[in-house]
Amino acid sequence: MSMTDPIADLLTRIRNAYKAHKNAVDIPASNIKREVVRILQEKKYLRDMVELPDNKQGILRVYLSYSAGDEPVMKGINRVSRPGLRKYFDAEQTRQSTFNQRGMMIVSTSSGVMTNFDAAVKGIGGEVLLRCW
Repeated sequence: MSMTDPIADLLTRIRNAYKAHKNAVDIPASNIKREVVRILQEKKYLRDMVELPDNKQGILRVYLSYSAGDEPVMKGINRVSRPGLRKYFDAEQTRQSTFNQRGMMIVSTSSGVMTNFDAAVKGIGGEVLLRCW
């Protein structure tokens, strides 16, 4: 069965695993999911990612990060652009999003998937995939 929005599925699995206080969650792999998880890992929202082979597309095992008081490091994560309503930022909107925003956004640009801060430094815009805080 095909999935309409694999990014939303990724975010829902991570959100549900945090709510259940799990240490890890398994996610069907794809290139865009690898990049999103890599960025979240670089920004310390996730602890680690391991790729497990299977006979299909592979599985990403994502290890969640918790603070000292057993509180999730990631307070919230929302899908911004979705299949029914795509959201695009130009270079100016990307630059403005760095000033008055809590957390970060992940943007799919012509130069690859990156945070809104990196896109603002490079002076490029793109599709806003998600917002995380």
